[in-house]
Amino acid sequence: MPIELPLSVWPAAQRTARAQRSRRYLEISGTHPAKMLPAIAARAVATYTQPGDITLDPMCGVGTTLLEAVHQGRDAIGIEYEPRWADYAQANLALAASQGASGHGEVICGDGRSLASLIDPAVRGLVALVLTSPPYGPSLHGRVSAVPGHGVRKTHDRYSTDPANLAHVGLAGLLDAMRTLLRGAAQVLRPDGVVAMTVRPWWRDGQLIDLPGALARVGEEAGLVLYERNVALLTALRDDTLVPRSSFFALEQVRKARARGLPRLVTAHEDLLVWRRH
Repeated sequence: MPIELPLSVWPAAQRTARAQRSRRYLEISGTHPAKMLPAIAARAVATYTQPGDITLDPMCGVGTTLLEAVHQGRDAIGIEYEPRWADYAQANLALAASQGASGHGEVICGDGRSLASLIDPAVRGLVALVLTSPPYGPSLHGRVSAVPGHGVRKTHDRYSTDPANLAHVGLAGLLDAMRTLLRGAAQVLRPDGVVAMTVRPWWRDGQLIDLPGALARVGEEAGLVLYERNVALLTALRDDTLVPRSSFFALEQVRKARARGLPRLVTAHEDLLVWRRH
C-alpha cells in the first residue's frame, strides 16, 4: 500500500468558489465581501480534527468554517462581531442540519478578541481546532454589474460601516487585535489542539505588506509555536498548468498597477499558518 505523505500545497480551487458553495450555503451568503474558500476550511477540519471534535472560528463571517465542520461530524462554535453576518451563519447552519449534517453548530454575536469569555466555560481546554481568517482592511472583493452608460458598479465590497470593526483599524491595530485573539485561542485549545489562519499579502500605497510573515511573528508573541506554513492555492491545477480564479477586482488592481509601471502579479495563493501551544 503506498504511503500518503502530508502535502504543504493544498489545491483549494479545483472548483470555483461559487461551485463550492452551491446548494450548501444560502445564496445571500455571497454578499459577504471576503469569505474563506470552503475547500480550505474542509481540508483543515479533515487534517487537524476527528469526528466529534470541537472547531472554533472567532471571526466566522457567514460560517464557512462551521459548515464544513458540521458536515464532517464535528461540533462548531462561531463568534461574529457583525449581527448581520452572525444571522447568516446561523441560517447556514440550519441549512446544513436540514441536509443531514451530523455535527452541531452555534453562533455567538460578539468580539472574537474576547473569545475565551464568550464561549461556554465547559468548552475551555477542549477545542481541537481554531480556524479563522483576518479582515484585510478596505476589501477588494465584492460583486460587479454593468450599468448601461455608467460602466461597472461595485457592490457588497465592505465588511461593515462600524469604525470599530477590525476591517477599519489599520495594520498596527489589526496586528494588536490578532495578538489578543491568538492569546485567547491558546486558552481554549486542548493540549494537542492547533490554531490555523488563512492569510494573504496585502497591498497598501503601492507596497506589498507581508501580512503572513507579520502574523507568524504575532502568533509567537501570543505564546504559540508555528508548526506548519502551508500554501492554499487560489488557482486550479490542470496537469502542469495553473488556471486563474482571480476576481474582477484583483485583476483590475494589477492592470492599474502595471499601467503605473509597477510589476505587480495577481495573488495565486493564501498562506495557512498553523500554530500549536507551547
